[in-house]
Amino acid sequence: MPDLHIYPGIHELTGALCADFYQYINRLRLKKKLIHLALSGGNTPGVFFDRIADEPCDSGTFWNTIHLYWVDERCVSPDHPESNFGMTRKRLLQRIPIPAGNVHPIQGGNDPDFECIRYANEIKRNVPFKKELPVFDWIFLGIGDDGHTASIFPGNTSLLDSGLICASAIHPVSGQHRITLTGKVINQATRITFVVTGESKSTVVTHILRKEPESEKYPASFIRPVHGKLDWYLDEPAAKQFKTHGP
Repeated sequence: MPDLHIYPGIHELTGALCADFYQYINRLRLKKKLIHLALSGGNTPGVFFDRIADEPCDSGTFWNTIHLYWVDERCVSPDHPESNFGMTRKRLLQRIPIPAGNVHPIQGGNDPDFECIRYANEIKRNVPFKKELPVFDWIFLGIGDDGHTASIFPGNTSLLDSGLICASAIHPVSGQHRITLTGKVINQATRITFVVTGESKSTVVTHILRKEPESEKYPASFIRPVHGKLDWYLDEPAAKQFKTHGP
């Protein structure tokens, strides 16, 4: 069972995760010169980014040690309202003293196949490797109502076992092209944190945490760190069914 952290609402959740973020990163900074994080998009991460920016660290060198990457991206320009990088730039990057060279966005405006290769090479140049896979220090993930995570959707679970670092994907409903880290890369991370809010996710969360047969159709259920730590930050609505029925 992963570590579970359940809070009344998104405000309490993001406040606790923000405190965890600064404490955990400061511990890593005692051991590592560079720290590599991969971020997700969406409303809840946006609120989390707001909290990080609102509660800045004391050390002027804090952000010099951190390199930021993205778990996935829609194939849109960074100025598009659906861009994960664009949202993060507005709510976090423009408000913190992080060096421009420490920010590694997926370039969603590029051809998807070209960008998968380009971004994989950028990761190779910067992130430490183990057993031919990059090892991120911390990856933040969300979950869709359909159980997808990153841009690994039901019906395209081959991306969970792909030998690639990055792959292109197509949203099964909208047909929108995406670029995503693959499952093996995610599972190689030292720490993986799911951040999930809203009652619409409650059924999926319960199936996954209770390891019910239904969870086999959810890509998120196959996120299991090879050597690292897995934890979940949930608000009460997202944890509603799990708490009602128990583990």
